[in-house]
Amino acid sequence: AQVPLDPSVCRVEGRAMAEPSAKKARSEFFPSISKIQFEGPQSINPLAFKYYQPDEVIMGKKMRDWCRFAVSWWHTFNGQMGTDPFSNVKTHLRPWDVDGSMDTFLTRVDVAFEFFTKLGVDYYCFHDVDVAPQGSSLQEFQSNLDVISDKLLSKQKETGVKLLWATQNLFSHPRYKDGAATSPNFDSFAYGCAQTKKMLDVGKKLDADTHVFWGGREGFATALNTKVKSELDHMATFLKMAVAYKKKIGFKAQFTIEPKAREPTAHQYDYDAQTVIGFLYQHGLENEFKVNIEPNHTTLAGHDYEHDLRMASALGMLGSIDCNAGQPYLGWDTDEFPSDPRKCLLSMLIVVEQGGIAPGGNNFDCKLRRESTDIEDMFIAHIGGMDCLARGLIGACKLVQEGLMKKALEARYSSWSTTALAKKVEDGKASLEEIEAYALKTSEPKTSSGKQEYLEQLINRYI
Repeated sequence: AQVPLDPSVCRVEGRAMAEPSAKKARSEFFPSISKIQFEGPQSINPLAFKYYQPDEVIMGKKMRDWCRFAVSWWHTFNGQMGTDPFSNVKTHLRPWDVDGSMDTFLTRVDVAFEFFTKLGVDYYCFHDVDVAPQGSSLQEFQSNLDVISDKLLSKQKETGVKLLWATQNLFSHPRYKDGAATSPNFDSFAYGCAQTKKMLDVGKKLDADTHVFWGGREGFATALNTKVKSELDHMATFLKMAVAYKKKIGFKAQFTIEPKAREPTAHQYDYDAQTVIGFLYQHGLENEFKVNIEPNHTTLAGHDYEHDLRMASALGMLGSIDCNAGQPYLGWDTDEFPSDPRKCLLSMLIVVEQGGIAPGGNNFDCKLRRESTDIEDMFIAHIGGMDCLARGLIGACKLVQEGLMKKALEARYSSWSTTALAKKVEDGKASLEEIEAYALKTSEPKTSSGKQEYLEQLINRYI
């Protein structure tokens, strides 16, 4: 998802916002909102959970450990909300969004952690530019990050909320108009490396569980001005340097790469899960990285919502999830909160079948619609997303426990477990000649039903 605007921009319908000073002490920023409670499926209270019970144990894990929910800073607290590509005039007016000063950024830390604790999430995520003003130089930006990360660390200790991941924004600043790791300008590449190094230091300081690399502009608008092979080699070298530095400082986080097919470039190098995984294997990085899947990006690549989750998990490479949704008939990233129980069930089924998502999580890379202007909408949207995924988790666990889908799959592939030569093939010990000999003496293969319609209806039983 993008962070396209200058966080200091703060306008309402063509006039400067009149807001109270960020320096003014406040005991609560959401005084009308209490800690969100579970009320059950029959509740009509929009500020209550209907399915999510964090400490309920299901298939041996607490629900909070299956889900590992996180709030994204850039869609919630960076002062830019309520804008869209057709207007940079904000509709989400927050009393704490005063200006682009350090005071305002520090106040947002207090706002965020009150939100996290009242909502009841265990994790949060951010880009460097989300939490600290960039200032007039790289040195000033890094100094600002030191101040902000000190306060973030203090609030983590105070509340118990943890950092799922932090990362570097290498796509919003004009210096990265042609990419960072793949930029034709070495100085831009160098600035990207410096931001990355700093955020690895910050991630270690804040004990992040993962570190996500999203190559927002690593791609091209036209191949006519692009040395594709050189750019891909430079990106691989950049990632290898990041791995080396991570090991040097003893940072234990899982590295992940987030695929996206297009936007903002016409072609992104990290097109989809299989493209990224192939790139990692090509450059010997398959043991250092997994993938962070955003389903809205998956649909931009022309796949079903849960496709990249499934493919990454099947290859042992699913590291984390940016759990959002988009409109399949639109060609851009809309970053909506998940609200489709069937899609959430299929997504959480993949998580359950691989035994969990840790050290990754489900980060709500989601933003309120520009028309949703009430402060309580911040809570309502996250509650809805958490409930939808929790509902999906409950259904997925029941599906696995009842075993009807597993039974159908085992029946469909039974010849691979009952034929001696098939086992030899799976072990990589068979030759083409002996398989030909087997085929020549074997009757014509029998056809059997794939049971697609049965399985599609079966899924509905668990929604």
